[in-house]
Amino acid sequence: MAIPRDFINELIARTDIVELIDHKVPLKKAGKNYSACCPFHSEKSPSFTVSQDKQFYHCFGCGAHGNAIDFVMEYDRLEFLDAIDELAGQHGLEVPREQGTGTRRDEGLSRDLYQLMEEASLYFQHQLKADTDKQKVVDYLEMRGLSDDVVKHFGIGFAPDSWDGLLSRYRSNQDAQDKLLTAGMVIAKDNGRRYDRFRDRLMFPIRDRRGRVIAFGGRVLGDGTPKYLNSPETPIFHKGNELYGLYELKQKHRDVDKILIVEGYMDVVALAQFGVDYAVASLGTSTTAEQLQLLLRNAHQVVCCYDGDNAGKDAAWRALETALPLLKPGDQIKFMFLPQGEDPDSMVRKIGKTAFEALIESAQNLADFLFDTLAQKYGTDKGNLAKQAIALIEKVQDTVLQNLLLENLAHKLGMNSGEDLKKKIGFNTKVSTQPLAKKGLKGRGTPLRLAIALLLQDPKVGFGLAVQPALKHIKMAGVDLLITLLDITRTQQLSSAQLLEEFRNKPEHGTLKKIAQWEHQVADANVLQEFKKSLIWLNNQYIEQRYQELSLKQTHTKEEKVQLSKLISIIKNARNTK
Repeated sequence: MAIPRDFINELIARTDIVELIDHKVPLKKAGKNYSACCPFHSEKSPSFTVSQDKQFYHCFGCGAHGNAIDFVMEYDRLEFLDAIDELAGQHGLEVPREQGTGTRRDEGLSRDLYQLMEEASLYFQHQLKADTDKQKVVDYLEMRGLSDDVVKHFGIGFAPDSWDGLLSRYRSNQDAQDKLLTAGMVIAKDNGRRYDRFRDRLMFPIRDRRGRVIAFGGRVLGDGTPKYLNSPETPIFHKGNELYGLYELKQKHRDVDKILIVEGYMDVVALAQFGVDYAVASLGTSTTAEQLQLLLRNAHQVVCCYDGDNAGKDAAWRALETALPLLKPGDQIKFMFLPQGEDPDSMVRKIGKTAFEALIESAQNLADFLFDTLAQKYGTDKGNLAKQAIALIEKVQDTVLQNLLLENLAHKLGMNSGEDLKKKIGFNTKVSTQPLAKKGLKGRGTPLRLAIALLLQDPKVGFGLAVQPALKHIKMAGVDLLITLLDITRTQQLSSAQLLEEFRNKPEHGTLKKIAQWEHQVADANVLQEFKKSLIWLNNQYIEQRYQELSLKQTHTKEEKVQLSKLISIIKNARNTK
Protein backbone atom coordinates (compact mmCIF):
# COMPACT_ATOMS: atom_id res chain seq x y z
CA MET A 1 0.00 0.00 0.00
CA ALA A 2 1.42 3.37 -0.99
CA ILE A 3 1.30 6.21 1.53
CA PRO A 4 2.45 9.58 0.14
CA ARG A 5 6.00 10.41 1.16
CA ASP A 6 4.96 13.97 2.04
CA PHE A 7 2.45 12.62 4.57
CA ILE A 8 5.07 10.42 6.24
CA ASN A 9 7.45 13.40 6.48
CA GLU A 10 4.67 15.54 7.97
CA LEU A 11 3.81 12.79 10.46
CA ILE A 12 7.42 12.54 11.64
CA ALA A 13 7.68 16.34 11.81
CA ARG A 14 4.55 16.52 13.99
CA THR A 15 5.75 13.78 16.33
CA ASP A 16 8.16 14.77 19.09
CA ILE A 17 10.04 11.54 19.70
CA VAL A 18 10.90 12.57 23.27
CA GLU A 19 7.23 13.08 24.12
CA LEU A 20 6.26 9.85 22.30
CA ILE A 21 8.80 7.69 24.14
CA ASP A 22 8.44 9.44 27.51
CA HIS A 23 4.76 8.48 27.52
CA LYS A 24 5.78 4.80 27.49
CA VAL A 25 9.31 4.87 28.95
CA PRO A 26 9.96 7.70 31.46
CA LEU A 27 12.98 9.69 30.27
CA LYS A 28 15.49 11.80 32.20
CA LYS A 29 17.43 14.75 30.81
CA ALA A 30 21.06 13.87 30.19
CA GLY A 31 22.92 16.80 28.64
CA LYS A 32 21.23 17.74 25.40
CA ASN A 33 19.69 14.26 25.11
CA TYR A 34 17.39 12.12 27.24
CA SER A 35 18.07 8.70 28.72
CA ALA A 36 16.36 5.68 30.28
CA CYS A 37 16.84 1.98 30.81
CA CYS A 38 16.24 0.34 27.46
CA PRO A 39 12.72 -1.02 26.93
CA PHE A 40 14.05 -3.64 24.50
CA HIS A 41 16.46 -5.53 26.74
CA SER A 42 17.12 -5.99 30.45
CA GLU A 43 19.65 -3.63 32.03
CA LYS A 44 20.35 -1.99 35.40
CA SER A 45 21.90 1.29 34.24
CA PRO A 46 20.51 3.48 31.42
CA SER A 47 22.08 3.00 27.99
CA PHE A 48 19.03 4.10 25.98
CA THR A 49 19.29 7.67 24.65
CA VAL A 50 16.82 9.85 22.76
CA SER A 51 17.91 12.87 20.75
CA GLN A 52 15.40 15.68 20.40
CA ASP A 53 17.55 17.39 17.78
CA LYS A 54 17.81 14.34 15.55
CA GLN A 55 14.41 12.88 16.53
CA PHE A 56 16.20 9.58 16.90
CA TYR A 57 16.70 6.97 19.65
CA HIS A 58 19.60 4.60 20.21
CA CYS A 59 20.54 1.97 22.78
CA PHE A 60 24.25 1.51 23.44
CA GLY A 61 23.50 -1.85 25.04
CA CYS A 62 21.51 -3.79 22.44
CA GLY A 63 21.92 -1.56 19.39
CA ALA A 64 18.22 -0.76 18.94
CA HIS A 65 17.81 2.52 17.10
CA GLY A 66 15.48 4.42 14.80
CA ASN A 67 12.94 7.22 14.46
CA ALA A 68 9.42 7.61 15.87
CA ILE A 69 7.98 5.08 13.42
CA ASP A 70 10.66 2.52 14.31
CA PHE A 71 9.93 2.97 18.02
CA VAL A 72 6.19 2.41 17.59
CA MET A 73 6.87 -0.66 15.42
CA GLU A 74 9.32 -2.14 17.93
CA TYR A 75 7.69 -1.15 21.22
CA ASP A 76 4.08 -1.72 20.18
CA ARG A 77 4.94 -4.72 17.99
CA LEU A 78 3.26 -3.24 14.92
CA GLU A 79 3.84 -3.54 11.20
CA PHE A 80 4.88 -0.39 9.33
CA LEU A 81 1.39 0.52 8.06
CA ASP A 82 -0.15 -0.08 11.49
CA ALA A 83 2.53 2.14 13.07
CA ILE A 84 1.65 4.90 10.60
CA ASP A 85 -2.03 4.51 11.50
CA GLU A 86 -1.17 4.60 15.21
CA LEU A 87 0.87 7.80 14.96
CA ALA A 88 -1.66 9.42 12.65
CA GLY A 89 -4.44 8.59 15.09
CA GLN A 90 -2.51 10.33 17.90
CA HIS A 91 -2.51 13.50 15.80
CA GLY A 92 -6.08 13.13 14.58
CA LEU A 93 -4.93 12.64 11.00
CA GLU A 94 -6.48 10.41 8.34
CA VAL A 95 -3.86 8.38 6.49
CA PRO A 96 -4.07 9.03 2.74
CA ARG A 97 -3.35 6.22 0.29
CA GLU A 98 -2.04 6.79 -3.20
CA GLN A 99 -3.84 5.27 -6.13
CA GLY A 100 -1.88 2.68 -8.05
CA THR A 101 0.30 -0.25 -7.13
CA GLY A 102 -0.19 -1.51 -3.62
CA THR A 103 -3.33 0.46 -2.82
CA ARG A 104 -5.72 -1.45 -0.64
CA ARG A 105 -8.52 -2.55 -2.98
CA ASP A 106 -11.11 -2.79 -0.24
CA GLU A 107 -10.32 0.58 1.32
CA GLY A 108 -13.52 2.17 -0.02
CA LEU A 109 -15.52 -0.86 1.07
CA SER A 110 -14.03 -0.73 4.57
CA ARG A 111 -14.89 2.94 4.86
CA ASP A 112 -18.51 2.17 3.94
CA LEU A 113 -18.64 -0.74 6.39
CA TYR A 114 -17.41 1.43 9.26
CA GLN A 115 -20.10 3.98 8.45
CA LEU A 116 -22.83 1.35 8.29
CA MET A 117 -21.72 -0.21 11.57
CA GLU A 118 -21.78 3.18 13.28
CA GLU A 119 -25.28 3.78 11.91
CA ALA A 120 -26.33 0.35 13.21
CA SER A 121 -24.97 1.19 16.65
CA LEU A 122 -26.91 4.46 16.76
CA TYR A 123 -30.04 2.62 15.58
CA PHE A 124 -29.77 0.05 18.40
CA GLN A 125 -29.19 2.80 20.97
CA HIS A 126 -32.27 4.63 19.68
CA GLN A 127 -34.37 1.47 19.90
CA LEU A 128 -33.40 1.10 23.56
CA LYS A 129 -35.37 4.30 24.17
CA ALA A 130 -38.03 4.16 21.44
CA ASP A 131 -39.03 0.55 20.65
CA THR A 132 -42.43 -0.67 21.78
CA ASP A 133 -40.67 -3.44 23.75
CA LYS A 134 -38.28 -1.02 25.45
CA GLN A 135 -39.76 -1.57 28.92
CA LYS A 136 -38.61 -5.19 29.10
CA VAL A 137 -35.11 -4.02 28.18
CA VAL A 138 -35.18 -1.26 30.78
CA ASP A 139 -36.37 -3.78 33.37
CA TYR A 140 -33.56 -6.14 32.41
CA LEU A 141 -30.93 -3.40 32.74
CA GLU A 142 -32.31 -2.41 36.13
CA MET A 143 -32.30 -6.04 37.23
CA ARG A 144 -28.62 -6.27 36.22
CA GLY A 145 -27.95 -3.02 38.08
CA LEU A 146 -26.57 -1.16 35.04
CA SER A 147 -26.74 2.62 35.32
CA ASP A 148 -27.53 5.03 32.50
CA ASP A 149 -23.93 6.25 32.59
CA VAL A 150 -22.52 2.76 32.03
CA VAL A 151 -25.06 2.01 29.30
CA LYS A 152 -24.11 5.24 27.55
CA HIS A 153 -20.35 4.74 28.03
CA PHE A 154 -20.44 1.33 26.34
CA GLY A 155 -23.04 2.37 23.73
CA ILE A 156 -25.36 -0.48 24.74
CA GLY A 157 -28.50 -0.77 22.59
CA PHE A 158 -31.40 -3.05 21.73
CA ALA A 159 -32.13 -5.08 18.58
CA PRO A 160 -35.94 -5.37 18.30
CA ASP A 161 -37.69 -8.71 17.94
CA SER A 162 -38.11 -8.22 14.20
CA TRP A 163 -36.78 -10.03 11.14
CA ASP A 164 -35.93 -6.78 9.37
CA GLY A 165 -35.70 -4.02 11.95
CA LEU A 166 -32.26 -2.91 10.75
CA LEU A 167 -32.61 -4.14 7.18
CA SER A 168 -35.79 -2.14 6.57
CA ARG A 169 -33.88 1.10 7.07
CA TYR A 170 -32.04 0.37 3.81
CA ARG A 171 -34.98 -1.08 1.86
CA SER A 172 -34.41 1.23 -1.11
CA ASN A 173 -30.61 0.98 -1.05
CA GLN A 174 -29.45 -2.32 -2.52
CA ASP A 175 -25.79 -1.40 -2.20
CA ALA A 176 -26.17 -0.75 1.54
CA GLN A 177 -28.02 -4.05 1.97
CA ASP A 178 -25.19 -5.88 0.24
CA LYS A 179 -22.68 -4.24 2.55
CA LEU A 180 -24.76 -5.08 5.61
CA LEU A 181 -24.47 -8.70 4.47
CA THR A 182 -20.68 -8.28 4.13
CA ALA A 183 -20.56 -6.71 7.60
CA GLY A 184 -22.39 -9.71 9.07
CA MET A 185 -25.42 -7.70 10.16
CA VAL A 186 -27.87 -9.57 7.93
CA ILE A 187 -28.06 -13.18 6.81
CA ALA A 188 -29.09 -14.44 3.38
CA LYS A 189 -31.30 -17.51 2.99
CA ASP A 190 -30.79 -20.01 0.20
CA ASN A 191 -33.67 -18.40 -1.70
CA GLY A 192 -31.89 -15.03 -1.55
CA ARG A 193 -34.14 -13.43 1.07
CA ARG A 194 -32.36 -11.60 3.87
CA TYR A 195 -33.07 -11.00 7.54
CA ASP A 196 -31.41 -9.37 10.56
CA ARG A 197 -28.78 -11.45 12.35
CA PHE A 198 -29.49 -9.85 15.74
CA ARG A 199 -33.09 -9.96 17.01
CA ASP A 200 -34.50 -9.37 20.49
CA ARG A 201 -31.05 -8.94 22.00
CA LEU A 202 -29.19 -6.49 24.17
CA MET A 203 -26.50 -5.11 21.82
CA PHE A 204 -22.88 -4.38 22.72
CA PRO A 205 -20.89 -2.55 20.02
CA ILE A 206 -17.33 -3.81 19.65
CA ARG A 207 -14.93 -0.99 18.79
CA ASP A 208 -11.39 -1.02 17.46
CA ARG A 209 -8.66 1.02 19.10
CA ARG A 210 -9.65 4.06 17.04
CA GLY A 211 -13.21 3.86 18.35
CA ARG A 212 -14.82 2.61 15.13
CA VAL A 213 -17.62 0.08 15.51
CA ILE A 214 -16.42 -3.10 13.82
CA ALA A 215 -18.80 -5.76 15.21
CA PHE A 216 -21.48 -6.48 17.79
CA GLY A 217 -22.17 -8.89 20.58
CA GLY A 218 -25.79 -9.64 21.40
CA ARG A 219 -27.18 -11.13 24.61
CA VAL A 220 -30.59 -12.76 24.49
CA LEU A 221 -33.08 -11.22 26.93
CA GLY A 222 -35.13 -14.36 27.54
CA ASP A 223 -34.35 -18.05 27.50
CA GLY A 224 -33.50 -18.23 23.80
CA THR A 225 -30.34 -19.68 22.34
CA PRO A 226 -27.58 -19.00 21.83
CA LYS A 227 -27.28 -16.93 24.98
CA TYR A 228 -24.54 -14.81 23.40
CA LEU A 229 -24.16 -14.13 19.68
CA ASN A 230 -21.18 -12.39 18.09
CA SER A 231 -20.69 -10.91 14.64
CA PRO A 232 -18.93 -13.25 12.23
CA GLU A 233 -15.50 -12.55 10.75
CA THR A 234 -15.71 -9.70 8.21
CA PRO A 235 -13.28 -7.49 6.26
CA ILE A 236 -13.12 -5.13 9.29
CA PHE A 237 -13.53 -7.62 12.16
CA HIS A 238 -11.12 -10.40 13.03
CA LYS A 239 -12.12 -11.76 16.43
CA GLY A 240 -8.68 -12.94 17.49
CA ASN A 241 -7.22 -9.45 16.94
CA GLU A 242 -9.70 -7.44 19.00
CA LEU A 243 -10.62 -6.92 22.64
CA TYR A 244 -14.04 -5.79 23.79
CA GLY A 245 -13.88 -2.76 26.06
CA LEU A 246 -10.29 -1.67 25.32
CA TYR A 247 -11.37 1.52 23.57
CA GLU A 248 -13.77 2.36 26.43
CA LEU A 249 -11.03 1.63 28.98
CA LYS A 250 -8.66 4.03 27.20
CA GLN A 251 -11.33 6.72 27.27
CA LYS A 252 -11.38 6.42 31.07
CA HIS A 253 -7.65 5.97 31.67
CA ARG A 254 -4.92 7.57 29.58
CA ASP A 255 -2.35 5.50 31.47
CA VAL A 256 -3.41 2.21 32.98
CA ASP A 257 -1.19 0.16 35.28
CA LYS A 258 -2.96 -3.17 34.81
CA ILE A 259 -5.68 -4.69 32.67
CA LEU A 260 -7.95 -7.56 33.66
CA ILE A 261 -8.93 -9.83 30.77
CA VAL A 262 -12.18 -11.78 31.08
CA GLU A 263 -14.34 -13.82 28.72
CA GLY A 264 -17.56 -11.91 28.06
CA TYR A 265 -18.74 -8.38 27.41
CA MET A 266 -21.32 -8.55 30.22
CA ASP A 267 -18.44 -9.28 32.59
CA VAL A 268 -16.67 -6.11 31.40
CA VAL A 269 -19.79 -3.97 31.77
CA ALA A 270 -20.72 -5.36 35.20
CA LEU A 271 -17.19 -4.82 36.51
CA ALA A 272 -17.23 -1.24 35.22
CA GLN A 273 -20.56 -0.69 36.99
CA PHE A 274 -18.86 -1.66 40.26
CA GLY A 275 -15.85 0.59 39.61
CA VAL A 276 -13.50 -2.07 38.24
CA ASP A 277 -13.22 -0.17 34.97
CA TYR A 278 -10.00 -1.68 33.63
CA ALA A 279 -11.34 -4.97 32.25
CA VAL A 280 -11.54 -6.15 28.65
CA ALA A 281 -12.96 -9.31 27.09
CA SER A 282 -11.44 -11.77 24.64
CA LEU A 283 -14.84 -12.28 22.98
CA GLY A 284 -15.04 -15.91 24.05
CA THR A 285 -11.87 -16.97 22.21
CA SER A 286 -8.72 -18.44 23.69
CA THR A 287 -6.46 -15.46 24.32
CA THR A 288 -4.42 -15.02 21.14
CA ALA A 289 -0.90 -13.67 20.65
CA GLU A 290 -2.39 -10.62 18.92
CA GLN A 291 -4.67 -9.92 21.88
CA LEU A 292 -1.83 -10.32 24.38
CA GLN A 293 0.38 -8.00 22.36
CA LEU A 294 -2.43 -5.46 22.31
CA LEU A 295 -2.78 -5.75 26.08
CA LEU A 296 0.95 -5.45 26.75
CA ARG A 297 1.14 -2.35 24.57
CA ASN A 298 -1.33 -0.68 26.92
CA ALA A 299 -0.28 -1.96 30.36
CA HIS A 300 2.75 -3.70 31.83
CA GLN A 301 0.60 -5.98 34.00
CA VAL A 302 -2.09 -8.23 32.57
CA VAL A 303 -4.27 -10.35 34.85
CA CYS A 304 -6.03 -13.22 33.08
CA CYS A 305 -9.27 -14.18 34.85
CA TYR A 306 -10.65 -17.71 34.41
CA ASP A 307 -13.10 -20.12 35.96
CA GLY A 308 -11.46 -22.40 38.48
CA ASP A 309 -12.51 -25.62 36.72
CA ASN A 310 -10.35 -27.75 34.43
CA ALA A 311 -11.47 -25.86 31.32
CA GLY A 312 -10.39 -22.60 32.97
CA LYS A 313 -7.00 -24.03 33.97
CA ASP A 314 -6.48 -25.34 30.43
CA ALA A 315 -7.33 -21.93 28.95
CA ALA A 316 -4.89 -20.28 31.36
CA TRP A 317 -2.14 -22.70 30.37
CA ARG A 318 -2.69 -21.91 26.68
CA ALA A 319 -2.46 -18.20 27.51
CA LEU A 320 0.82 -18.80 29.37
CA GLU A 321 2.33 -20.65 26.41
CA THR A 322 1.24 -17.85 24.11
CA ALA A 323 2.60 -15.12 26.39
CA LEU A 324 6.11 -16.48 27.08
CA PRO A 325 7.78 -15.34 23.81
CA LEU A 326 5.98 -11.98 23.88
CA LEU A 327 7.03 -10.63 27.27
CA LYS A 328 9.42 -7.67 27.35
CA PRO A 329 11.37 -6.48 30.41
CA GLY A 330 8.89 -5.14 32.95
CA ASP A 331 5.87 -7.00 31.56
CA GLN A 332 3.87 -9.15 33.97
CA ILE A 333 1.24 -11.80 33.35
CA LYS A 334 -0.81 -13.06 36.30
CA PHE A 335 -3.55 -15.66 36.58
CA MET A 336 -6.72 -15.34 38.62
CA PHE A 337 -9.15 -18.22 39.14
CA LEU A 338 -12.74 -17.81 40.36
CA PRO A 339 -14.71 -20.42 42.31
CA GLN A 340 -16.57 -22.94 40.16
CA GLY A 341 -19.90 -21.65 38.93
CA GLU A 342 -18.85 -18.01 39.28
CA ASP A 343 -17.91 -15.51 36.60
CA PRO A 344 -16.64 -11.93 37.10
CA ASP A 345 -20.18 -10.57 36.70
CA SER A 346 -21.67 -12.76 39.43
CA MET A 347 -18.60 -12.56 41.66
CA VAL A 348 -18.34 -8.78 41.81
CA ARG A 349 -22.07 -8.55 42.61
CA LYS A 350 -21.65 -11.08 45.40
CA ILE A 351 -18.53 -9.71 47.12
CA GLY A 352 -18.24 -6.10 45.91
CA LYS A 353 -15.40 -4.05 44.46
CA THR A 354 -12.97 -4.11 47.39
CA ALA A 355 -13.02 -7.87 47.84
CA PHE A 356 -12.93 -8.46 44.09
CA GLU A 357 -9.87 -6.24 43.68
CA ALA A 358 -8.26 -8.11 46.57
CA LEU A 359 -8.64 -11.27 44.45
CA ILE A 360 -6.97 -9.48 41.55
CA GLU A 361 -4.06 -8.41 43.77
CA SER A 362 -3.57 -11.99 44.99
CA ALA A 363 -3.52 -13.41 41.44
CA GLN A 364 -0.84 -16.05 40.82
CA ASN A 365 2.28 -14.84 39.05
CA LEU A 366 3.52 -16.56 35.91
CA ALA A 367 6.35 -18.51 37.56
CA ASP A 368 4.15 -19.91 40.32
CA PHE A 369 1.40 -20.89 37.90
CA LEU A 370 3.87 -22.53 35.54
CA PHE A 371 5.61 -24.66 38.17
CA ASP A 372 2.45 -25.45 40.16
CA THR A 373 0.82 -26.73 36.99
CA LEU A 374 3.84 -28.82 36.04
CA ALA A 375 4.06 -30.20 39.59
CA GLN A 376 0.41 -31.25 39.49
CA LYS A 377 0.96 -32.93 36.15
CA TYR A 378 4.26 -34.72 36.79
CA GLY A 379 4.36 -35.07 40.59
CA THR A 380 7.71 -36.55 41.60
CA ASP A 381 8.79 -37.22 38.00
CA LYS A 382 11.47 -34.52 38.02
CA GLY A 383 12.90 -35.65 34.69
CA ASN A 384 9.75 -34.90 32.71
CA LEU A 385 9.03 -31.79 34.77
CA ALA A 386 12.48 -30.40 33.93
CA LYS A 387 12.15 -31.34 30.26
CA GLN A 388 8.80 -29.57 29.89
CA ALA A 389 9.92 -26.55 31.91
CA ILE A 390 13.08 -26.05 29.90
CA ALA A 391 11.14 -26.28 26.61
CA LEU A 392 8.95 -23.43 27.86
CA ILE A 393 11.76 -21.35 29.35
CA GLU A 394 13.64 -21.49 26.05
CA LYS A 395 10.81 -19.51 24.46
CA VAL A 396 11.33 -16.55 26.80
CA GLN A 397 13.01 -13.53 25.21
CA ASP A 398 13.33 -11.47 28.42
CA THR A 399 16.61 -12.56 30.02
CA VAL A 400 15.57 -11.43 33.52
CA LEU A 401 12.41 -13.55 33.42
CA GLN A 402 14.30 -16.41 31.82
CA ASN A 403 16.91 -16.42 34.61
CA LEU A 404 14.17 -16.18 37.26
CA LEU A 405 12.44 -19.24 35.82
CA LEU A 406 15.72 -21.14 35.65
CA GLU A 407 16.43 -20.30 39.31
CA ASN A 408 12.96 -21.57 40.22
CA LEU A 409 13.51 -24.77 38.27
CA ALA A 410 16.94 -25.31 39.83
CA HIS A 411 15.42 -24.96 43.30
CA LYS A 412 12.70 -27.50 42.51
CA LEU A 413 15.31 -29.92 41.17
CA GLY A 414 17.43 -29.55 44.33
CA MET A 415 20.27 -27.70 42.61
CA ASN A 416 22.19 -24.76 44.07
CA SER A 417 21.49 -22.18 41.38
CA GLY A 418 20.27 -21.47 37.91
CA GLU A 419 23.88 -21.17 36.75
CA ASP A 420 24.53 -24.76 37.87
CA LEU A 421 21.44 -25.85 35.94
CA LYS A 422 22.60 -24.01 32.82
CA LYS A 423 25.97 -25.71 32.94
CA LYS A 424 24.47 -29.14 33.47
CA ILE A 425 22.01 -28.92 30.57
CA GLY A 426 24.07 -26.64 28.32
CA PHE A 427 21.40 -23.95 28.39
CA ASN A 428 22.26 -20.71 26.59
CA THR A 429 20.57 -17.59 27.89
CA LYS A 430 19.23 -15.52 25.04
CA VAL A 431 21.34 -12.57 24.01
CA SER A 432 20.68 -9.86 21.50
CA THR A 433 21.80 -10.64 17.98
CA GLN A 434 22.11 -6.94 17.18
CA PRO A 435 25.63 -5.48 17.00
CA LEU A 436 26.66 -3.46 20.05
CA ALA A 437 26.97 0.19 19.24
CA LYS A 438 29.94 0.50 21.58
CA LYS A 439 31.77 -1.95 19.38
CA GLY A 440 30.67 -0.14 16.25
CA LEU A 441 31.75 3.08 14.59
CA LYS A 442 33.85 5.54 16.56
CA GLY A 443 36.26 8.31 15.68
CA ARG A 444 36.18 10.37 12.50
CA GLY A 445 36.56 7.55 9.96
CA THR A 446 37.16 8.30 6.28
CA PRO A 447 36.15 11.70 4.87
CA LEU A 448 33.44 9.99 2.80
CA ARG A 449 31.97 8.25 5.83
CA LEU A 450 32.21 11.48 7.80
CA ALA A 451 30.39 13.40 5.06
CA ILE A 452 27.56 10.86 5.02
CA ALA A 453 27.32 10.89 8.83
CA LEU A 454 27.31 14.67 9.14
CA LEU A 455 24.69 15.01 6.42
CA LEU A 456 22.52 12.26 7.88
CA GLN A 457 22.73 13.55 11.44
CA ASP A 458 22.30 17.21 10.46
CA PRO A 459 20.52 17.29 7.07
CA LYS A 460 20.30 21.08 6.96
CA VAL A 461 23.98 21.23 5.90
CA GLY A 462 22.89 19.86 2.53
CA PHE A 463 20.01 22.31 1.98
CA GLY A 464 20.67 24.64 -0.95
CA LEU A 465 24.13 23.15 -1.56
CA ALA A 466 25.39 23.42 -5.14
CA VAL A 467 25.47 20.25 -7.22
CA GLN A 468 28.78 18.35 -6.91
CA PRO A 469 29.29 16.94 -10.43
CA ALA A 470 32.74 15.53 -9.64
CA LEU A 471 31.29 13.05 -7.16
CA LYS A 472 29.64 11.06 -9.95
CA HIS A 473 33.06 10.24 -11.38
CA ILE A 474 34.76 9.08 -8.19
CA LYS A 475 35.36 5.34 -8.01
CA MET A 476 34.81 4.80 -4.30
CA ALA A 477 32.38 2.55 -2.42
CA GLY A 478 29.66 4.63 -0.78
CA VAL A 479 29.89 7.69 -2.99
CA ASP A 480 26.57 6.87 -4.68
CA LEU A 481 24.89 6.92 -1.28
CA LEU A 482 26.31 10.38 -0.54
CA ILE A 483 25.08 11.64 -3.91
CA THR A 484 21.58 10.33 -3.16
CA LEU A 485 21.58 12.00 0.27
CA LEU A 486 22.71 15.28 -1.28
CA ASP A 487 19.99 15.09 -3.94
CA ILE A 488 17.32 14.58 -1.24
CA THR A 489 18.50 17.28 1.16
CA ARG A 490 19.37 19.92 -1.46
CA THR A 491 15.78 20.95 -2.09
CA GLN A 492 13.99 20.24 1.22
CA GLN A 493 14.69 20.79 4.89
CA LEU A 494 14.39 17.48 6.71
CA SER A 495 15.22 16.11 10.14
CA SER A 496 17.45 13.06 10.56
CA ALA A 497 14.33 11.00 11.27
CA GLN A 498 12.65 12.15 8.05
CA LEU A 499 15.79 11.56 5.99
CA LEU A 500 16.15 8.04 7.35
CA GLU A 501 12.52 7.32 6.53
CA GLU A 502 13.30 7.96 2.84
CA PHE A 503 15.35 4.75 2.86
CA ARG A 504 12.95 2.38 4.65
CA ASN A 505 12.78 -0.98 2.85
CA LYS A 506 15.86 -0.04 0.79
CA PRO A 507 19.19 -1.90 1.04
CA GLU A 508 20.95 1.16 2.47
CA HIS A 509 18.56 1.50 5.44
CA GLY A 510 20.48 -0.72 7.84
CA THR A 511 23.79 0.98 7.10
CA LEU A 512 22.30 4.45 7.48
CA LYS A 513 20.69 3.57 10.83
CA LYS A 514 24.13 2.61 12.14
CA ILE A 515 25.74 5.76 10.77
CA ALA A 516 22.95 7.86 12.28
CA GLN A 517 24.16 6.93 15.77
CA TRP A 518 27.91 7.04 14.99
CA GLU A 519 29.92 9.17 17.42
CA HIS A 520 31.89 11.16 14.85
CA GLN A 521 33.38 13.50 17.50
CA VAL A 522 32.67 16.69 15.55
CA ALA A 523 31.36 19.53 17.71
CA ASP A 524 27.99 20.96 16.71
CA ALA A 525 29.54 24.36 15.93
CA ASN A 526 31.97 22.74 13.47
CA VAL A 527 29.59 20.44 11.58
CA LEU A 528 29.15 22.66 8.50
CA GLN A 529 32.86 23.42 8.30
CA GLU A 530 33.86 19.76 8.60
CA PHE A 531 31.21 18.72 6.08
CA LYS A 532 32.58 21.18 3.51
CA LYS A 533 36.11 19.96 4.22
CA SER A 534 34.97 16.40 3.46
CA LEU A 535 33.43 17.54 0.17
CA ILE A 536 36.64 19.36 -0.75
CA TRP A 537 38.62 16.22 0.00
CA LEU A 538 36.27 14.19 -2.22
CA ASN A 539 36.58 16.70 -5.06
CA ASN A 540 40.35 16.53 -4.71
CA GLN A 541 40.09 12.74 -4.93
CA TYR A 542 38.39 13.16 -8.28
CA ILE A 543 41.17 15.50 -9.43
CA GLU A 544 43.87 13.03 -8.38
CA GLN A 545 41.94 10.14 -9.89
CA ARG A 546 41.41 11.92 -13.20
CA TYR A 547 45.06 13.04 -13.28
CA GLN A 548 46.21 9.43 -12.82
CA GLU A 549 43.91 8.24 -15.60
CA LEU A 550 45.15 10.85 -18.08
CA SER A 551 48.82 10.59 -17.18
CA LEU A 552 48.83 6.86 -17.81
CA LYS A 553 47.44 7.25 -21.31
CA GLN A 554 49.93 7.07 -24.18
CA THR A 555 48.08 9.48 -26.42
CA HIS A 556 45.60 12.25 -25.64
CA THR A 557 42.91 14.07 -27.51
CA LYS A 558 43.11 17.83 -27.72
CA GLU A 559 40.53 18.20 -24.94
CA GLU A 560 42.35 15.70 -22.73
CA LYS A 561 45.63 17.61 -23.15
CA VAL A 562 43.93 20.82 -22.01
CA GLN A 563 42.33 19.02 -19.07
CA LEU A 564 45.62 17.37 -18.06
CA SER A 565 47.37 20.73 -18.11
CA LYS A 566 44.70 22.25 -15.83
CA LEU A 567 44.86 19.29 -13.47
CA ILE A 568 48.66 19.57 -13.15
CA SER A 569 48.29 23.26 -12.34
CA ILE A 570 45.60 22.61 -9.72
CA ILE A 571 47.61 19.85 -8.05
CA LYS A 572 50.77 21.98 -7.94
CA ASN A 573 48.93 24.92 -6.39
CA ALA A 574 47.30 22.64 -3.83
CA ARG A 575 50.64 21.12 -2.84
CA ASN A 576 52.31 24.52 -2.62
CA THR A 577 49.67 25.77 -0.18
CA LYS A 578 50.15 22.87 2.24
